[in-house]
Amino acid sequence: MLQAARYLLGSSGASGFGSKSTADEVTAACPDLCSLTAIITGATSGIGAETARVLAKRGARVVIPARSVKAAEDMRARILAECPGADVLVLHLDLSSLASVRDFARRFLSLGLPLHLLINNAGKFSHGQLALSEDGVEMTFATNYLGHFLLTKLLLGRMAETTASTGVQGRIVNVSSSVHGWFSGDWADYLQLVTRRKIPYDATQAYAVSKLANVLHTKELAARLQEMGADVTVNCVHPGIVRTRLNRDREGLVTEFVFVLLSKLLKTIPQAAATTCYAAVHPRLAGVSGRYLADCNEAVPSPAAASRREAARLWQASEDMIYASSSQPDRNI
Repeated sequence: MLQAARYLLGSSGASGFGSKSTADEVTAACPDLCSLTAIITGATSGIGAETARVLAKRGARVVIPARSVKAAEDMRARILAECPGADVLVLHLDLSSLASVRDFARRFLSLGLPLHLLINNAGKFSHGQLALSEDGVEMTFATNYLGHFLLTKLLLGRMAETTASTGVQGRIVNVSSSVHGWFSGDWADYLQLVTRRKIPYDATQAYAVSKLANVLHTKELAARLQEMGADVTVNCVHPGIVRTRLNRDREGLVTEFVFVLLSKLLKTIPQAAATTCYAAVHPRLAGVSGRYLADCNEAVPSPAAASRREAARLWQASEDMIYASSSQPDRNI
């Protein structure tokens, strides 16, 4: 009850920020990010676009990978209109395709740029029927998790090199959702059954499984980074539920009441991008790794997301999936 009241009121937590804080506000303590390079997936709209805008505004070089290069170029133009001196690069990337992820990583690495921040933000929610990626993976899982898993593996070497040469700690941010707690079964069994069409496809369950995977990935990656001695951290965030254009009948008293109530629970896009930006650049999180954050404060993930055994199991299964799609083994972490 107290947590719900704090959310509604926007009360600040231990970090000094809360549910009403915006991305601009949480980055005010670190206004000069000109030495940093950030890759932000899903940055053509919504939370990712706001994250890219704010980090570019603070001086960071921003790389926008996108399936639609035109949408990414449009986003680049919007950033430059606000910040004429911003350094924004656009590269093609389709996260649902492991081949595309590998192509993107090769192109980025060939540029010789440093990499300080990797923000795995892109996500999709399938409203239709079951769809499989070109690699034979359920599409939501492929886009929201597996593509990011491979992307992180391929870029981690550059992140480690960057922090070693610059002394600036690298940070990885995985954007998940509280919806991860809506799935408590066996994710491996679910993926196998749904892919083979042995059970009905449920888009919400598929989304929850992908978001659970994001949290488990964070847990296992944090442990592996510590074992490696790499000065790179990884944290996972729940951005909140974003306020969108809700269709409603203004003539109904009950409908109007429900809309007003919902409007108090939903976040604006600047508010929803706050936790991502906080995890990416705020000084308070220096050296902090393996945590789950919501409203710019540490939170508790679901019991299913807290198991190191399940995190290690998912990691092995993910490696099996990405290796099956390539004749060239990807770099191990």
